[in-house]
Amino acid sequence: MAELRCSVYIAPPTPAIRPPPATSTGPWSSISCTLVYSAEEAVLIDTPITVQQTKDLIKWIDHIAPNRKLSYIYITHGHGDHFFGLPLLIQRFPEAVPVATYATVKHMEQQVQEPYFSETWEYRFPGQIHKPFMLQDRWDFQAIDCGHSDTYDSSILWVPDLKLAVCGDVVYGQVHQMLFEANTKAKRQEWIRAIEKIEALKPSYVVPGHRQAEEIDGIWHLASTKKYIEDFENIVQGNPKDVKEVVMKMMDLYPDRFNPNALSLSAMGVFSAPKDA
Repeated sequence: MAELRCSVYIAPPTPAIRPPPATSTGPWSSISCTLVYSAEEAVLIDTPITVQQTKDLIKWIDHIAPNRKLSYIYITHGHGDHFFGLPLLIQRFPEAVPVATYATVKHMEQQVQEPYFSETWEYRFPGQIHKPFMLQDRWDFQAIDCGHSDTYDSSILWVPDLKLAVCGDVVYGQVHQMLFEANTKAKRQEWIRAIEKIEALKPSYVVPGHRQAEEIDGIWHLASTKKYIEDFENIVQGNPKDVKEVVMKMMDLYPDRFNPNALSLSAMGVFSAPKDA
C-alpha cells in the first residue's frame, strides 16, 4: 500500500492544577495523536484532553488529510488524557468507530466514574473536558497488548505496511516519564519487557505518547525510554531517604527533559509502594 501515509499532531503542553498539597499550576506534557491515512480513509490513534486541544486536532485533521473518511479512533490505554477528546471527534466524524482492547475499555470506564473523574481530571482541568462522557459497552480491536507500562493493560498499534509503532505511554520522548503507577520493581521490569516486545517488531518509526513537539518519531525512543526506567530503578534500589533525593538524582541524569512535575509524582510513587514490593 504505497499510498499509506502517517502524520503526527502534537497537542501542546497545557496548564494543570497540581494535586494537594501543592495546588499550584504546572504543565501537562504534550500528547501525540497519530493519523494513518490513505487516499480515502484514515485512522486516528489517541486524542488529547481538553475541548480546545480537540478542536485544534480536528482542524489539523481537516488540513493534513482533507476529504478522508475517519473510519476508526484507536485508544492505546485507559488514561483519560488519551481519550477525553472522543465525544467532539465523533461529533465531527460521526462515521468513526472508537476501538480499544477490552482491558483498555475497562480502564477507561474507571477513569470516568465518580468521584474519581471529579477528583482527578476535573480537578486538574476544571471546565475544560467535554461532558457527559459516554462509553460503548465493549470495543475490540486487533492490537499488541503490552501489559504494565506507565499504567496497567497498555497496548500499542502496529502498522506493518509502514513499519510504524504507535506506542501510547509505553514509550516516551524527551519528557520525564510517569512512573507513579509503575511503583514496584516488578511493574518497572514489565514495562521494560513491553519495550522489548516493540523492539522485536523492528519498527522504522516509533511514536511516543508524550514528547516534545520538535522530536522525530525515531526508534531511539525505545532505548531512551528503557534507559530512563533502568536509571530510576537504580536510584530506587539505593534506598533514597525521600522524594526530594529521587528527584534530585534523576534531574542530575536528565536535566533537559521537559516537565519535572511528572518526575515528582514518580518519586512519590516510590514511597507509596508496598514495603515488600
